[in-house]
Amino acid sequence: MKSSAEVPAPGSPEPAPASGPLVDVRDLSVVFRKRRTLAAPRIVRAVNDISFHIDQGETFGLVGESGSGKSTTGRALLKLVPAAAGSVTVAGHDVTRLRGKALRTARRSMQMVFQDPYSSLDPSSTVAASIAEPLIVHEKLSGRAARERVHELIEMVGLRASYADRYPYEFSGGQRQRLAIARAIALNPGFVVCDEAVSALDVSTQNQVINLLERLRAEFGLTYLFIAHDLAIVRHISHRVGVMYLGRIVETGPAERVYTAPAHPYTRALLSAIPDPRRKSERIVLEGDLPDPARPPVGCPFQTRCGHVMDICRQRVPEPTVVEGGGEVSCHLQTSGPTLAGAPLSALPKGPGPAA
Repeated sequence: MKSSAEVPAPGSPEPAPASGPLVDVRDLSVVFRKRRTLAAPRIVRAVNDISFHIDQGETFGLVGESGSGKSTTGRALLKLVPAAAGSVTVAGHDVTRLRGKALRTARRSMQMVFQDPYSSLDPSSTVAASIAEPLIVHEKLSGRAARERVHELIEMVGLRASYADRYPYEFSGGQRQRLAIARAIALNPGFVVCDEAVSALDVSTQNQVINLLERLRAEFGLTYLFIAHDLAIVRHISHRVGVMYLGRIVETGPAERVYTAPAHPYTRALLSAIPDPRRKSERIVLEGDLPDPARPPVGCPFQTRCGHVMDICRQRVPEPTVVEGGGEVSCHLQTSGPTLAGAPLSALPKGPGPAA
């Protein structure tokens, strides 16, 4: 079997099979409450009333700055953190309502690849033991059968079966992430959350791991939620993209449409940060940091950093608007002031402000 390192550098992903949603998220909210001794509890709405879906065999990219709620969303989809409101339906089962044995059974078909492959593998166990654990617990495989399956999985991710008896510290970061992927697909899941799965790797290794994920998706019909802050990587692997800001999804749509014709000022600013010597326009620098999620601004969450802010932005949260070319955007520019009505931001007349 050829290593994924021999696969050409990634481009646009192959089209996902035409089928209905495997994952359907409706009005999902996640709230964290931190108790304090002398003050009122600090309440943080990390995810705020978001909705999206992922079709069978599709890769949905979720992007945004650190602290935007991306990783919390991924964990909520697998019920690793509880939802305060809303529903998450995976393969027809509302994960938010599952308990005990039913949840444990459902998790066989939902797996996660974490950002740090070293901490997600037991440093005191061989990689064979780590990968075999779900096979023994869920499939009740014997030691010999589990070992044969482990060898098959290790080769499937482009490594040698003889590596099975090594410990995690004996591998590079890219090799450890391949092993983490091998464990994630051990139970033949239908849905995999990749939480910053390549952000800790160098550029060449990122390409190899992305190629591996794409090959596995094509071979086994996997469905991915791919979480990242690097928009260039997300463009290569994703069929559709969602952009998060301060716990809300502000724009969704086909990857090419979002990247070539962004409809939200935040999306446009993120895209301007991608290094591109061919770009003629200047980078859009957002002033300030993300607002405190425990005290979000009234109205549009992006109003404190937007170069197009209007009075209505300080009063109401914008409603989703259908975008030309597919997807939705939540921005008052689409419905008030210079009404874009689903057109990209490039349709705005030139004027002052960092997003002009």
